[in-house]
Amino acid sequence: MIKIRRLRYLVFIICILVLLGCERTRVRTDRERTYRPHPTEPIPSKPPRLETPQEEPSPAESLPAKTYAETVSKWKSYQDLVRWMEAEFSFDMDRFRKFEKTLPPPRTPEETGRLKSGIYIDTATFAKETLNRINPSYRARIVIIIMRPYGYNHYVCSFRNDGKIFIMDYGTPYKEMTGVHGPYNSLEGYREFYEKNHPIKRPIEAVIYSK
Repeated sequence: MIKIRRLRYLVFIICILVLLGCERTRVRTDRERTYRPHPTEPIPSKPPRLETPQEEPSPAESLPAKTYAETVSKWKSYQDLVRWMEAEFSFDMDRFRKFEKTLPPPRTPEETGRLKSGIYIDTATFAKETLNRINPSYRARIVIIIMRPYGYNHYVCSFRNDGKIFIMDYGTPYKEMTGVHGPYNSLEGYREFYEKNHPIKRPIEAVIYSK
């Protein structure tokens, strides 16, 4: 009987020691739990940033300036061209010095109209195209004044009005020669004017129409 009691007492002591030696298990609540992705699970990326749409320009801002064709279509006579040349056009001295004694490729009428400047070959081409657009009966043509030495040849535009020849020249740095000259019965009349009024006297070999 005594042995049984001792055995129970020993078992009791052992149970107490076992309980004291065990570590408490902590249970986390939902608030304490943190999300950790599985190694094979992709980490969610940040949502893409929304761009603020650019404001579209108003129709007024996107409208281009008047084109050469639109402007010329409103002109009724050569006098409208003269008024534009007098008010808007300027002789391009830098281009003149760069190509002095040479004949560069002419600017297109559209380019000359946009830049509002040019030299002899530019203005002659511009005037010819513009006058023939205004009224084909002007029969505008480019005229070459051939001088010696030949590097000093000059280019102007002729047109006909009331059966007479007029010369338009806004491609020269000399005021005496700038403007509309005429009427003449032939190009010989303009040659006489040129020889008499040009401030630099050079021998003129011929005044002819360009092909």
